Amino acid sequence: MAAGVETVAEELRAVYGGGKTRDLEWRVSQLKALLKIINLHENEIVEALRSDLNKPEYEAFVHEIAGASSACKLALKELRRWTMPEKVKTTMTTYPSSAHIVSEPLGVVLVISTWNYPFILSIEPIIGAISAGNAVVLKPSEVSSATSAVLSKLLGEYMDTSAVRVVEGSVPETTALLEQKWDKIFYTGNSKVGRIVLAAAAKHLTPVVLELGGKSPVVVDTNIDLKVAARRIISGKWGCNNGQTCVSPDYVITTKEYASKLVDAFACEIEKFYGKDPLQSNDLSSVVNSRHFDRLINLLDDEKVSGKIVLGGQRDKTRLKIAPSIILNPSEDSLVMNEEIFGPLLPIITVDKIEDCIGIITSKEKPLAAYLFSNNEKLKNDFISSVSSGGMVINDTTLHLAEASLPFGGVGESGMGSYHGKFSFDAFSHKKAVLKRGFNGDVSVRYPPYTNGKLNFVKAMLSGNILRIIRTLLGW
Repeated sequence: MAAGVETVAEELRAVYGGGKTRDLEWRVSQLKALLKIINLHENEIVEALRSDLNKPEYEAFVHEIAGASSACKLALKELRRWTMPEKVKTTMTTYPSSAHIVSEPLGVVLVISTWNYPFILSIEPIIGAISAGNAVVLKPSEVSSATSAVLSKLLGEYMDTSAVRVVEGSVPETTALLEQKWDKIFYTGNSKVGRIVLAAAAKHLTPVVLELGGKSPVVVDTNIDLKVAARRIISGKWGCNNGQTCVSPDYVITTKEYASKLVDAFACEIEKFYGKDPLQSNDLSSVVNSRHFDRLINLLDDEKVSGKIVLGGQRDKTRLKIAPSIILNPSEDSLVMNEEIFGPLLPIITVDKIEDCIGIITSKEKPLAAYLFSNNEKLKNDFISSVSSGGMVINDTTLHLAEASLPFGGVGESGMGSYHGKFSFDAFSHKKAVLKRGFNGDVSVRYPPYTNGKLNFVKAMLSGNILRIIRTLLGW
């Protein structure tokens, strides 16, 4: 185990107690340092992502580098406004008074990131933690070891390491970190480890953000531009780390009559994007490691699934590649329909009426995302009002992540808490209620001895009825 892991929270708490991280100029300096890392070391970051995931440079830039850069620039632009006390109205109950909501840092926070987007899913929570004035420890995923090493090196060179630390390692290091007391833990990953994190946090009453996942459904109606819909689903599935994305489409629901058209559209567009042999395409990421590769092959080779593959199925273990694979009507009790796929497999299940999709989705755990392709306004409204999910997109997939004005997070099994944009700042802030009063306006009615007259006056005041208040004051 790396030296000092067991005491890192205590060390940072001493720094935080000195007030350094609360200073606005310190926060700005650290955000500028992060931006410098992104701007000056783009090639190094791209190469690390290629080493870990064989991630195409286009995806590395658009999904990770550009996203982190945008988040950092937004925080620098808005930080002073975010940190200003928010004035709120007061009532007659406290008159005369004024009230504000003050955002204050939580203290010393832990960020445990994951391997599928190992750069941005480390940097963006750090942006939120620093913006809010916290000291922060990052534990990057050991699965994406090249990116973990780059993060450790670059943050060590550019950041104030007295208040921003990186701890590399695997289970022993993570366990040692979770045994310490933190003021917040931000975890991105699977629900199994999420439960471990939550149990460890409960021992210290530490609040958590859990960014998990789930089986995100895509509903495809018949009254749509099928070509555009197919391209957008492919982009959200195979164009996002080859399906290794928490919000990537996990399964499709469409009508029995429309399924064959949808499969044909997928086949046509996938060939345009990735060629006749997708395993040779440089635009598809590899599966992260042999363990995940074997897990996905186990889903494909399940006897309840293998005969239902209508597109793809090819695999190359040497290069950890699996072709985009579509499975038509797999058994409901098959493995692929009962665990998050997190890879390049896409089941399609069919229904008699497209409206039946809502019952299917709501019968399962709440997903991190839900998608609907339709021009039917009633179906859109019903879908939005009836389906509970972390986020939702109509007539596209995954793009809600690109909007900093929208919170990103799960609900139920797909997680708790949210971030992105100001929501990241809020995730690492305590909203302190502040009420200010002078010494005027002190009324005896609030103090003992309590009388019927005082009680009647309080009732009148709390009713908000001016006429009743006047009558009470006049003794009527």
